[in-house]
This record gives sequence, structure tokens and C-alpha cells, in this order.
Amino acid sequence: MFASSLLLLLLKACTYVGCNPTIGDVVVDRYSIPILCPREVKSGDYVRYHYNVTFQDGKTFDSSYERGAASVGQTGQGRLIAGIDKGILGMCVNEKRKVTVPPHLAYGSLGAGDVVPPDSTLVFDLMLLDMWNKADLVVTETVSSPRDCKRSVKRTDFVRYHFNGTLLDGTPFDSSYNKGQTHDSLVGEGWLIKGMDEGILGMCVGETRNIIIPPFLAYGEKGSGKEIPSQATLVFNVLLADLHNPKDDITVENQVVPEVCARKSVAGDYMRYHYNGTFLNGVTFDTSYQRNNTYNTYIGMGYVISGMDKGLQGVCIGERRRVTLPPHMAYGEQGAGKDIPGSAVLVFDIHVIDFHNPKDSVEVHVTHKPEVCNLTSDVDDLIHYHYNCSLLDGTRLFSSSDYDNLQDTVLGADKVIDGLDEGLRGMCVGERRTVIIPPHLGHGEKGATGVPGSAVLHFELELMDLQKGVPEGYLFVWVEDAPLELFQAMDINQNGEVPIEEFGEFIMLHAVPLPRQVLWHRVALAAVQEAVGDAYVAGGGAAARLGHGRQQHPALPLAAVAVGLLAVLLVHVVAVLPAADHKHVLAQVADGSALDAGDLRRQALQDVVRDASTDLLLCGLVLHGIALGAAGGSVVEVGGRHRHLEHTVVVNERQGVHLLPLVALGVVACGHSL
Repeated sequence: MFASSLLLLLLKACTYVGCNPTIGDVVVDRYSIPILCPREVKSGDYVRYHYNVTFQDGKTFDSSYERGAASVGQTGQGRLIAGIDKGILGMCVNEKRKVTVPPHLAYGSLGAGDVVPPDSTLVFDLMLLDMWNKADLVVTETVSSPRDCKRSVKRTDFVRYHFNGTLLDGTPFDSSYNKGQTHDSLVGEGWLIKGMDEGILGMCVGETRNIIIPPFLAYGEKGSGKEIPSQATLVFNVLLADLHNPKDDITVENQVVPEVCARKSVAGDYMRYHYNGTFLNGVTFDTSYQRNNTYNTYIGMGYVISGMDKGLQGVCIGERRRVTLPPHMAYGEQGAGKDIPGSAVLVFDIHVIDFHNPKDSVEVHVTHKPEVCNLTSDVDDLIHYHYNCSLLDGTRLFSSSDYDNLQDTVLGADKVIDGLDEGLRGMCVGERRTVIIPPHLGHGEKGATGVPGSAVLHFELELMDLQKGVPEGYLFVWVEDAPLELFQAMDINQNGEVPIEEFGEFIMLHAVPLPRQVLWHRVALAAVQEAVGDAYVAGGGAAARLGHGRQQHPALPLAAVAVGLLAVLLVHVVAVLPAADHKHVLAQVADGSALDAGDLRRQALQDVVRDASTDLLLCGLVLHGIALGAAGGSVVEVGGRHRHLEHTVVVNERQGVHLLPLVALGVVACGHSL
């Protein structure tokens, strides 16, 4: 079997180039023939070859190997000794053959000085390294090409490519892969050797091709350094990684635009978007999805590379698009870090999540309005409402349906984000509307739990209940006509005097209770509250809410009761102090004016400070701080009023505060003071 294969191989080789022919007395022994032989030496070709020359007795008298350089010559032009001129014809690159040259085809009867005696037969051991012809052109062969080629290399384009460079015999001389970077150059501008300028034309990004360049279109007679000898044919295996033209602008493609696009982005907008960043060959260099965060930036203001600045303008919320940036509109010749090389074309696949302008206001769209609407929500009103909150891309964030009870708030009391507070105003009971809130009226750049930073919020609102409030600075207003004899009505025991206890009882008799709210048992406690009694109202209020609100923290019930008990004890101690003179308060009420809570508290504070000990006052103030800082403050409900006082706030039933450490602090402080 082996003998048959060898015979077949020899017959095949003999078919193409002849097998050990005798050429005019020249004896050729082809002892090493390459498997592939795309071209054979013909008369007129230039050849570059190594040789050893011996006499018939085997004595060497000349060698190109010892000279350190191959021999170069042209066949068929009389520039070689006649025997070599004949014996080298039909050779393949990398072929080895012995050519026996008789004297008349060598140096004849004269010989060659002292080196070659007359009538010497010479034996040449040849190895062909290279061959070319002046009529040769650049030869290109496509090894692989991409399925989609939207653009190919033209003159004046700038290209980035990887290559392996070898001589025609396969000897490597250079490789971009070994350098770890592409070779970057303009095409057709003299930056490359002429053969490469021609051979790379028409290539697509991702295409691989072999380019064979004859010496006169490469480095010619001079060669290049030690690696490329004189008159060397060069073979390049090229992979095109990138191309662009210095005149290129950005390109936008693969757009997916939502059916409804009420607004397109403009310079000065702030945008949140996701992206995948790749090179033209599809290699990813960055993606926001892996970080699980959008990229947030102003557009059209130089905060991002110029190509992206331009590519992000004119987009709709929810739009997807592919933006291709030439390097002069991206990171230029310097690149960016280790991931983006110099002169790289960048491709961004973008998904716009939302955008807004810092000048944006709340956007309100009424989707349903009842036929009868005699009362609308305004500042100081207590309202109950349903809501759904989402991002502009539809991502659901929160919903009142997640809770057992309706959401409630006091408008203008800083209980909800500013944009929602504004969006809830002017509503009728039963009205439904959508509200778009920019982040500067929402949760800002930092966001909140479950809300990304700089997110535009979309609310679906429905007003379910509305209870009107009272003006700023008032504890109550008369819903119906006030008694004609106000002083007599307040003097419950008809003794001609109205102490603060009677005044408080009178007010509470006329207060309109509201569901699930905290009421003062005595409005007179407003005076004591500012001095040492805030803890009573805050703690007692928190305890009273236990049966009505939704507690979000397991420690809240026990803590609230503890604070309430401490506060009640303190108030009862204060109650034994001498009664304060409040004639100035009664005078205000007698002339029909509304009671001002601030005046009431200030005068009462003076009375308590005058009559109470310093230690007792200090203890009250400690509990005052505990109540306000931990429990969230106290609530006053008078005449339909749901309002916080000067230093108090409505207890937030959802905040879930930790009270036990603060209670312990209060007990220690009061124990030390008393």
C-alpha cells in the first residue's frame, strides 16, 4: 500500500514538472518537492535561491549559506551560468534539487581562476526561496468573508487590521498579533507599501484574505531591516477589524420607535439609557446591562463623546437604535484605557429608558372626571387616594393595592414627594389622572428604595376621599356660626372665669372627629406641650394609632406605649404646678378672633418656666426630643383640621422607627434630672 501511494505521488509530481529530466546534458535530481506548487519558474522570471556547489568528488568550493545571503538572478537572460539557467526551470518555491552541470555549460576549458579548474563538472544543490516576474500583479485570495458587508475599503479610508506576514517560502517576518494591536493606516495615501494599498481595497470588516505582493510593490532591492531581504515577495494574511473615513458622520440604523412618541430628546435634556458597546467586528467592550444600571447623562452639552452626544438627540422614550461612531467622534487616536484601542469605530445599541429637562414641571393628564365636581383638593386638605407608580418604560414600582387601606396624605404638609403633592391638587373625588414627575420633583439623583436615581416617575391616581383643612396658623375655624355669647359659652361652670382647662373642653366639644386620626384630649395641652409636654402628645398619639394605622415595625406598639406612659407621668407632675394666668388668651377669644397656637404656647411656656424647676423642664425637653425625633411628632385634629404644629409633624404610620433605644435614653435622662 505504501509503495503504491509513493508511486502515485511520484507520478503526480512528474506529471506537473517532469521527473529528474536531462536538459541538454544537465542532469536534474528533484529530491524534495513541495506538495503544493502553485507556480513554476519560467524563462524571464526572477529567482532568489540558496545553493551549495561542489565538484564531483564532493569538495565544496562555494555556498550562499556561507555568504549569509541568497542569490538573486533572472532566468533566460544569460545572467546565470547556462547550466543553472536550464536546471532551475520548472522549480517550485521550497523545492530542493541537485543539478549536475557539465563543463561546457559551466566554466568550460578556462575554469574560474584558482577556484574552478578547467573542464570541471559542477554539482549545484539548489533550494528555491522566491520567484516573480515584472509583469506580476498583487494577488489576493479571500479566505473568509462576513455574511453581511455594508461597506468595503476604498481609497482615503482609514483601516485597522491584524496580519501575519511571511516570505514566499513561509518564513515569518512580522505579526500584529505578536504586538497585541492592530496595524492602523490610511489607504491609498502612501502610508502603506504599494502592494498593500492595492491588496486591501474592497475588503469588508471581518473578512480574511491572503495578499501576495511582488518585491517591486513591496520593499524592492533594499528590503526592510534584517527580517525582509532584498527582492522578497511578501505574503500577508490579513483580517480587517475596522474601517472608516475621516469625513464620516455618525450613522443611525435598526431603529425601533414606539407608536406613541409625544416628545423627542433635545440638547440640554438629562437621559437614562441602556447600551451595548461593540467594535465593528462585533467584539463587546462595554455594556450597562452587566452593571444593572442605566447610564445617566446630560446630552448635547459635552458630557459624553461627541458622537454619542449627537446620536442621543431626537430619540423617543422607549426607542431602540444602533449608533455607529467614527473614531474622530469617539475616542480618537488615543483610545480609552485598555478596552478601546486608538482609531476604533464604536457601535452602540441603545435603549432609551427616559429623559427629562431640568426645567420640566409636573405633567398632568386627566383621564376621567366626574360629572359633578363641587369640591377640589388643595393645600392643607386630607385626602385618600389610589395610585400606581411605574417608570416610563413600564417597570412597576409601587401600588396602593399592595396595602390593605387607601393611601392618605395632607397636601402641602411635605408628606409625599413634591411632584406627587402637586399632581394631587385640584382633583375631584372620583377623578382619575396620570401624572409625570421629573426627578427634581421626585426622588432626585440618588433615588430611593426601589427607585433608580434620576428616574422620571409615572403615576396613575384616583382620588377617593377629600376632607378640607383650615388656613395656615389656625387651630380651628367655625364650620357653622359661632355662638353669639362666646365667653359665656366657654365658661362652662359659669363662675365668670375661663381657665385653660375649660377652654380646652369647650373646643373639644365642638371638634369634628375624623376617622383614624389622633385627637387632643385638651387643647390646653398645647401650652404644656411646647414646654415639657410634647412627649405626652407624641407618645400618646402613637399609642392611640395602634388600633387604626398599619404598623410596619414590630417594635412600634411597645415603644409607643412606653413613650406614652412616660409622657403622661410627666404631664401629671406638671399639672400640680400653680395655674398660669391666661387672661390675654381669653381676651383674644372674646373679641371673636381665632386662637393663635403660637401665642398660646409662648405665654404658657413663660408661665411654666417661671413656676417649674430647671431639672423638670430639662426632663420634659428630653422627652420632647425623643417624641419628635423617634415617633414622628404629634397630631392635632380640631374642627376637621388635620395639621401639624410649629415643631411637630404627623406621625407617619409607615416609617417604622426604632423607639426602644430612645426610650431608654429618656428614662436615664429623666431619672438623673429628678
